[in-house]
Amino acid sequence: MPRRARMHSNSGYYHIVSRGIGKQILFECTEDYVKLLDTLKKCAAEENVRVIAYCLMENHFHLLLHTDSGLDRIMKRIAIRYAYYYNTKYERSGHLFQDRYKSEPINDERYLLAVVRYIHNNPQKAGICPREEYPWSSWQEYMGEANLISKDPIMDIMGSKENFESFSESNEKVECLEISGKRCMPDNTAKEIIQKVLHLNSGTMIQAMNREERDAALRKLKDNGLSIRQIERLTGINRGVVQRA
Repeated sequence: MPRRARMHSNSGYYHIVSRGIGKQILFECTEDYVKLLDTLKKCAAEENVRVIAYCLMENHFHLLLHTDSGLDRIMKRIAIRYAYYYNTKYERSGHLFQDRYKSEPINDERYLLAVVRYIHNNPQKAGICPREEYPWSSWQEYMGEANLISKDPIMDIMGSKENFESFSESNEKVECLEISGKRCMPDNTAKEIIQKVLHLNSGTMIQAMNREERDAALRKLKDNGLSIRQIERLTGINRGVVQRA
């Protein structure tokens, strides 16, 4: 069956979500977050795309972009460049991102503002920290100097930083494109267990083991309280393999 064509935005604004294949972790350390943002900045300049907002979570990221026709091209550039960097660094191979990123058009001002608020509130919603403490979203750029984003379209609507902050506090419920999934154990705790029990810097390193070693490592992680979904996400190993180990 052919893929459904993406819906076109009359305004040029799109909300995009891209996640790791099998919910795999995309960012293991600060360097990885910085690399994705640098890649986004360069690709946006190459495709004449404006970045309006962003938030990088551990296994996915949200973008709000404005473009006339470069959406597929910029997302392909980002995926290829970041996957090459990640696979080289962590000695893995194969696809890093889920086959097709999700996108939705934004065709009215009210929803545009709601998406910006939703993107910035992602860390808070996930129970990580208040949005103003999260370092990997565009919130800090809205509060201070813009480096990557074009914030004028939003600030022109809001009128002032104070209005923007007040709007961001609103509890108005608006359904936005998202990645769902509950966690049984904080991923930071799970990463510490991987390092302590398996003596590995990253769960994705299990992929390079032979089958017997891999299954033994997966069993240890399950025995130490990691859920199957969490192991899948942190290691990039198929859920069925994790279940059978």
